[in-house]
Amino acid sequence: VETELYELLGVPSSASETDIKKAYRKKAKEHHPNPNDPGAAQKFQEMAAAYEILNDPNTREVYDREGMNGFTGPGGRGGGMPADAADMFAQFFGGGTTFFDFAGGPGPRKRKGEDTEIPYDVTLEDLYNGKSVKMNMEKEIICGSCSGSGTRGSAKAKECSHCEGKGWAFTQTQIAPSTYGTMRTKCSECNGSGSKIREKDRCKKCKGEKTVKEKTRQEIFIEKGMPDGYRIILAGAGDQEPDVPPGDVIFRLKTAPHASLERSGSDLLATVKITLSEALLGFSRILITHLDGRGISVSSPPGKIVTPAQTIKLRAEGMPTFKNPDQKGDLYIVLEIEMPDAQWLQGVDQQVSPRASAMIDM
Repeated sequence: VETELYELLGVPSSASETDIKKAYRKKAKEHHPNPNDPGAAQKFQEMAAAYEILNDPNTREVYDREGMNGFTGPGGRGGGMPADAADMFAQFFGGGTTFFDFAGGPGPRKRKGEDTEIPYDVTLEDLYNGKSVKMNMEKEIICGSCSGSGTRGSAKAKECSHCEGKGWAFTQTQIAPSTYGTMRTKCSECNGSGSKIREKDRCKKCKGEKTVKEKTRQEIFIEKGMPDGYRIILAGAGDQEPDVPPGDVIFRLKTAPHASLERSGSDLLATVKITLSEALLGFSRILITHLDGRGISVSSPPGKIVTPAQTIKLRAEGMPTFKNPDQKGDLYIVLEIEMPDAQWLQGVDQQVSPRASAMIDM
């Protein structure tokens, strides 16, 4: 549960509306913006933004339940500053109507590191037969010399003075005459960590970055029948960060086109050419080479003429079913008839013409 806004006003999360209003008035006077203290205006913006949320029962309920994500995430809610806060702001800045709108910002502390997704090309043969793949990878791991602190010896990181250790700060933007918007953004001084390490205190191995690169060897298993686009997840194999569980490495399968076969779910489709004589007189031969190297022999129905685009269905000769490889789909073979060319006709004419002349002479 986030409590940063309560801490900004110096009240506990159980404070009443009256306590919150009193605390805000006191803090606002302490941080009255003035030219001699550039940080006062920034601090006042933070006070006003915190008061805007905590003084309204509805927005306070959202904050207590979801933190700042309730205002900045998908479907987040914003709102104008309550009248008391607007009046108080006007007293300090010389009048005008000012409203605050929340957008962006780093949100609460991450529960998990970033996932890494890697496209991986596979062939139809890989998905039919299955295979194991070993590969070398590089990832960030916690520095062993400083155990992820980023510091050397007994040195410690110092709290970032810009964000006061929160990792974020409010920035003000004028969106119209006398109208301002306030956005919570990641602190630019500490990159959202809330602390900074002096140059002389940085770990020699990781240079204060807290992590170092390491080469690892990973193995993935492509199971029989996996569909195109399937995500193979290596849980916890992603980059490491201090105090955050590592993310996952995800391999997304991308099937390369096959020269003679097309896949549709668990079924396979092939188009095979036969000669005109085979279409008329029949055939019995190997039509295609399957994905496991077997020759698929097919015989046409005896006494029947094969018509163009006629399809032969071979049961259980398709793709294995994912997670149940003993079951397979079907293989559909579409027959395409090659018609004779002009040279073939010329040869026939040369063979037929002398016999025709002889018959005429008789």
